[in-house]
Amino acid sequence: MIGERIAEIRKQKGYTLSELAEKTNISKSYLSNIERNLNKNPSLAIMTKIAKALNVDLIVLLRNDSADESLQQIDKEWLEFVYELKSIGIKKDELQELKSLIEFVKWKNQHGDLG
Repeated sequence: MIGERIAEIRKQKGYTLSELAEKTNISKSYLSNIERNLNKNPSLAIMTKIAKALNVDLIVLLRNDSADESLQQIDKEWLEFVYELKSIGIKKDELQELKSLIEFVKWKNQHGDLG
């Protein structure tokens, strides 16, 4: 569960709940509720603040413990790909356009040069 993972990483980093609350600007009681799984669905903004304060990738907090290692590696590779797209200036609304281009290139590669 997300809360247990946050508590585990927080303790590994040597932070008290109060220290993490201060670093994230999130109330101690709210963080406590997350760690005790009373709040099982914190927002992405909250999770991002926690990941940044703990100095871990967001995916580390969100990953499913039952997922096997290869799936986690694939997820990491996709995440890196998305970051790379973002770093070169690709915006979400441009992805559909790029999808068509990728499908065309893939089709062309599968069918060879027909001309």
